[in-house]
Amino acid sequence: MVSWRRRPGPGLARLWGLCCLVLGWWPSALGCPASCGCSSWRIWCTEVSPGIASFPVPQRSAEGDNVTEIYIANQQNLESINDNEVGFYVGLKNLTVVDSGLRFVSRHAFVKNVNLQYINLSRNKLSSLSKKPFRHLGLSDLILVDNPFKCSCEIMWIKKFQETKFYTETQDLYCIDDNNKRTALLDMKVPNCDLPSANLSNYNITVVEGKSITLYCDTTGGPPPNVSWVVTNLVSNHESDTNKNPASLTIKNVSSMDSGLEISCVAENIVGEDQASAELTVFFAPNITFIESPTPDHHWCIPFTVKGNPKPTLQWFYEGAVLNESEYICTKIHVINQSEYHGCLQLDNPTHLNNGAYTLLAKNDYGEDEKRVDAHFMSVPGDGNGPILDPDVYEYETTPNDLGDATNNSNQITSTDVSNKENEDSITVYVVVGIAALVCTGLVITLIILKFGRHSKFGMKVHGGVKGVGLVDQIWLSLQDCDNEGPSSVISNDDDSASPLHHISNGSNTPSSSEGGPDAVIIGMTKIPVIENPQYFGITNSQLKPDT
Repeated sequence: MVSWRRRPGPGLARLWGLCCLVLGWWPSALGCPASCGCSSWRIWCTEVSPGIASFPVPQRSAEGDNVTEIYIANQQNLESINDNEVGFYVGLKNLTVVDSGLRFVSRHAFVKNVNLQYINLSRNKLSSLSKKPFRHLGLSDLILVDNPFKCSCEIMWIKKFQETKFYTETQDLYCIDDNNKRTALLDMKVPNCDLPSANLSNYNITVVEGKSITLYCDTTGGPPPNVSWVVTNLVSNHESDTNKNPASLTIKNVSSMDSGLEISCVAENIVGEDQASAELTVFFAPNITFIESPTPDHHWCIPFTVKGNPKPTLQWFYEGAVLNESEYICTKIHVINQSEYHGCLQLDNPTHLNNGAYTLLAKNDYGEDEKRVDAHFMSVPGDGNGPILDPDVYEYETTPNDLGDATNNSNQITSTDVSNKENEDSITVYVVVGIAALVCTGLVITLIILKFGRHSKFGMKVHGGVKGVGLVDQIWLSLQDCDNEGPSSVISNDDDSASPLHHISNGSNTPSSSEGGPDAVIIGMTKIPVIENPQYFGITNSQLKPDT
């Protein structure tokens, strides 16, 4: 048999052609300029001619989601990075723009690029650079060498950035002063150019619900910083004044919903920024926002939700009287959220005796609140109003939301099904107990038979006898005499006259051998006297021979 190999056909050639077409079509589909190359994760623009005059932007925003690196070099016509240009590449991690004509970076250039870790802007024409484009980024490297920075307060943040312990590599950065002399950035000194600072008048902000409070924020720095208050999610009415130092924030009619909220004062200038924060604590009276009838779970539970600060004390009442809690009835708090407490009154196997009205009282230093709920765990035995259920057996009802189509009766569990199951279980228990009782009774009877049956051998104990006569002969003679004298002379006891020979007993009831004389035989429990037959010894051998 001749082996053969399939030769490449026109289908494979068409496949290679399609791949080449896709690779060639990709740059234009992504919107790459003529001087740039593109792949699924990288863009590079390095050709001098014709070059690019603006930052490369994809034709469709979704096309830039997977790009993680952009490399631009030798682009003298690229002078700025504007708002929302880099924002198309939300997954961007590395950005390099070197040996180009970059002069300006917008303050909002990298707002959407939270994944940026590496930025290299070396050998450009940057004379100034604001910190705002970079302040929200977790950069590991920011390289700015060989830029003609002008010695001013606007680049003081770069010097501070170099001096921080987070910056491991010192760059050879310099700036040009008013006399056109180059000065190392680390040696740059600019008057009235300092980092700002912010300090709150009170870092322990406490207020009672419904009252008002005013906070003050004192700031320093050069140039004088701009002050702003961060009060995100604040529900209460408030107003601020940041035109004077210290700046103020007034919160009116404080709501309990603002308890635990963080309030911040931010001071910022061209050198940098500082922030001071404090937590708002609101004291308010308890409020029972939720309470419901008991629900069966691992235990019966009366669920509730209580709000209050400080933490309220909880007391339950049953039918108006104080409910003394124990290991069977107790309050459990499951979730604590700020000043909100979620829990339940837990009851272990309650009966009809626990039916009734339950009242929850929540109290603290600022007030109290109470709510009542009626609880029904099981019917009173014998009232005829409904089935008596075990506390661990509940009735279930199907609803369209819980189990789908409510018309499907096969999905329902009724109290009748539960009752039938209980009857079957009871019958099974009775059968098992009956079989066990029979087995135990048979075993006891068997043990009794084995215990006493091993002595039942119809033995005879002889206390005396006739000399020269064997035991069997004596017994035979005695029986012959008894036949002559009648049944009454054989056994003296009337009760034993109709009984067969008794077993010889070794117990204390055995008749004494001293009674009736020495020539006596005990058969069973009856002592029979042995009487010698004088004619027995007169019988000769010839008389014993049969007649032939």
